[in-house]
Amino acid sequence: MSKAEITCISNQKGGVGKTTTTENLGIGLAQQGKRVLLIDLDPQGSLTIALGNQRPDDLSVTVTDVMRNMIEGAEMPEGYGILHHPEGIDLLPANIELAGMEAALVNVMSRETILKDYISTVRKNYDNNETIILSILYMPCPT
Repeated sequence: MSKAEITCISNQKGGVGKTTTTENLGIGLAQQGKRVLLIDLDPQGSLTIALGNQRPDDLSVTVTDVMRNMIEGAEMPEGYGILHHPEGIDLLPANIELAGMEAALVNVMSRETILKDYISTVRKNYDNNETIILSILYMPCPT
């Protein structure tokens, strides 16, 4: 079985279409029968909002919680925090709490691998030529 392809949509500048590209690429791949996980890494939760979650600050679990659990080595049930969208895509949402994660990461060992380590735990669910797409603001891609 081949591993999931990881694609990163990233640019430091706002308003260049990162969210729109991620949303449309993900939905397009899902319409072709692929299983897709979108990871929103924008503290404004733009992708989360675009996919119908109008109040991301009310979500009980987001990418911030997942990253915090990865740092602490806490066990997470399979699919923890992943929302299933009617268009056939999965979403790990974000909200404003992500803005505080940068400060929390300052003293964390191997902080640059936290997201990569998380992806490796869920990648098995997206094997067989499936896709994981990251929508990133202000950081290099963790692949």
